[in-house]
Amino acid sequence: MTDSSNENLRQAALFYHEYPKPGKLEIRATKPLANGRDLSRAYSPGVAEACLEIKADETNAARYTARGNLVAVVSNGTAVLGLGNIGALASKPVMEGKAVLFKKFANIDCFDIEVNEPDPVKLAEIVCALEPTFGAINLEDIKAPDCFIVEQICRERMNIPVFHDDQHGTAIVVGAAATNALHVAGKDWADIKVVSTGGGAAGIACLNMLLKLGVKRENVWLCDIHGLVYEGRAEDMNPQKAAFAQASDLRTLDDVIDGADLFLGLSGPGVLTPEHVARMAPTPIVFALANPTPEIMPDVARAAVPDAIIATGRSDFPNQVNNVLCFPFIFRGALDVGATEINDAMQIACVEGIAALARATTSAEAAAAYRGEQLTFGADYLIPKPFDPRLSGIVSSAVAKAAMETGVAMRPLDDLKAYKARLDAAVYKSAMLMRPVFEAAATAARRIVFAEGEDERVLRAAQAILEETTETPILIGRPEVIATRCERLGLNIRPERDFTIVNPENDARYRDYWETYHQIMARRGVTPDLARAIMRTNTTAIGAVMVHRDEADSLICGTFGEYRWHLNYIRQVLGSKKHHPHGALSLMILEDGPLFIADTHCRVLPTPEEIAETAIGAARHVARFGLRPNIAFCSQSQFGNQSEGSGKRLRDAMAILDAQGHDFCYEGEMNVDAALDQELRNRLFPGNRMQGAANVLIFGHADAASATRNILKMKGGGLEVGPILMGMGNRAHIVTPSITARGLLNMAAIAGTPVDHYS
Repeated sequence: MTDSSNENLRQAALFYHEYPKPGKLEIRATKPLANGRDLSRAYSPGVAEACLEIKADETNAARYTARGNLVAVVSNGTAVLGLGNIGALASKPVMEGKAVLFKKFANIDCFDIEVNEPDPVKLAEIVCALEPTFGAINLEDIKAPDCFIVEQICRERMNIPVFHDDQHGTAIVVGAAATNALHVAGKDWADIKVVSTGGGAAGIACLNMLLKLGVKRENVWLCDIHGLVYEGRAEDMNPQKAAFAQASDLRTLDDVIDGADLFLGLSGPGVLTPEHVARMAPTPIVFALANPTPEIMPDVARAAVPDAIIATGRSDFPNQVNNVLCFPFIFRGALDVGATEINDAMQIACVEGIAALARATTSAEAAAAYRGEQLTFGADYLIPKPFDPRLSGIVSSAVAKAAMETGVAMRPLDDLKAYKARLDAAVYKSAMLMRPVFEAAATAARRIVFAEGEDERVLRAAQAILEETTETPILIGRPEVIATRCERLGLNIRPERDFTIVNPENDARYRDYWETYHQIMARRGVTPDLARAIMRTNTTAIGAVMVHRDEADSLICGTFGEYRWHLNYIRQVLGSKKHHPHGALSLMILEDGPLFIADTHCRVLPTPEEIAETAIGAARHVARFGLRPNIAFCSQSQFGNQSEGSGKRLRDAMAILDAQGHDFCYEGEMNVDAALDQELRNRLFPGNRMQGAANVLIFGHADAASATRNILKMKGGGLEVGPILMGMGNRAHIVTPSITARGLLNMAAIAGTPVDHYS
């Protein structure tokens, strides 16, 4: 990398830390503080009630304060990353960064605490004194052997988890990577020879972890800067190193590397040579974890032994051993059961959870975050990526289970399955709202045909459908393309074995399909030749014909192309007097709850009758999510103050609904702010029939509905479920090109719900 590039990176990093405000953390209140009533509850006199409850029973601190979700990241700055002893204050950016990772990956709140105390005993005393404030302690960047002393004292004296991440976090991720490396290499723990360089905290912890996993102590050869750790050596020794001393006349790494199955490097650059790798056992496993420059560069190691299995600590090579795979989730599980410590069983559970996740199929979210990388289990994919959202549910629940089984959980969980579902819901914003829909879909094994079956998002959705639902995906596309992409994406599914395919280029049903389409469209200007051409090229029309012929129960299309183009063919083939599109309903999941928007796509300028029809359909669909519909008709006009335009059509629609008599709440016409603010609405129209904020906004113009939907999605952080095509008897849905694989899974659940659940 050039000096210019290095300087650019340096300036970018400094800018990141300084703007828009210095640092990476801030504190936000979780309760309202808007008036005197709030103040009297937050502070005097109401706060005394919470204090007295905790005095009576200390476990109540987890009920009435943030302690149960609060971790301290503590350092004295004596061993910071690759920077060494830079002091407590200079370590603060690292500790802030650690706190940010806790929040991002596990929603754990953190305070970073940098302490000017080099004496390990005094530092331990300071940490112990913090116990009333925190639910757990993360020790960070404390030099060896001081870190061993600090951790030991804190673990003995404190009744909350104390975890030195540089030791145990590294050891857990190394354990997971080594587990899968042995799986790939076809080797067993009890048989392998391990050679390690680096006798520091992380290196010793990693070796102890390997022993717990099944490596024999006599097969471990530890080297440091002075050579082999052997019995009788006096130079630079401590009890932790001495535990791995070998009774041997050998003295150097060069002496002991022969026949090693696993090299574990936590030392420095250039320690391992290509000749060393060549002298290792067949299919050697090389974990060169020194940062920023590893003990041997991966390309050099692989040039020496092409089938070497390699991991580093760097993000620009495969198999980055990154502690963020571990520490957020082991703390999440420990905090949620009120664990008094993080014991061996919890650490092993973390190892097994991480390793098992890498062997599973890759999530769509991880694939999107690491676009272009091969994420298929094997030599170059031993451990999952940090942005895999499944880590929280899988690893944290495994840790919580181990804590309960070993008796260190003060607040054991009643239902681990429900706990994992809550963790998943915290990652997948749609999970909780979609639960009633998935449960309803589980009552019928429906066949869902995807028009754009070659799309990566569709393939990932198909994998998830087969894993999480009772539905049968049908994909329209070229079989060879679909098979190749499934393999490249690391998906377990394969055409014909797991799902059926309709091949537009060559399918035995082609004649049946074009004749069916021609029969439907013969009196609308479609000739046999045109019908043949459409059934070769138009996958939406093919899918619609399949539903028409009862070869599929529902069609999902629209991952590319314009909405109304797809809608045209759905209307042609599946439209009838009974089933006709009468609105697209988008569910926007926002920070403060769900909000439905209609009609976003179907009718540009709907009539009052069509608006009323949209409202009825929206009410039915909202109820399927377990919600009570509260519908606001939204316009520039407000309760009759404009005589024309959308306001008049909305008023007429309300009159139609009034005449019909419905059991759902609706009100209007009004501005959006009045719909969402009951106090404002009551000032404008006292005695209106709506209570609380609206959860459905219906507009008299598609432009307004679509704009609202897009603003909420792009600027409001809204996650969209939909659009849901109302009126088609759940036989077709048109998504938009921005949809994700998770969004397609959600739509498949909606499409998979029995027909009698929907309008």
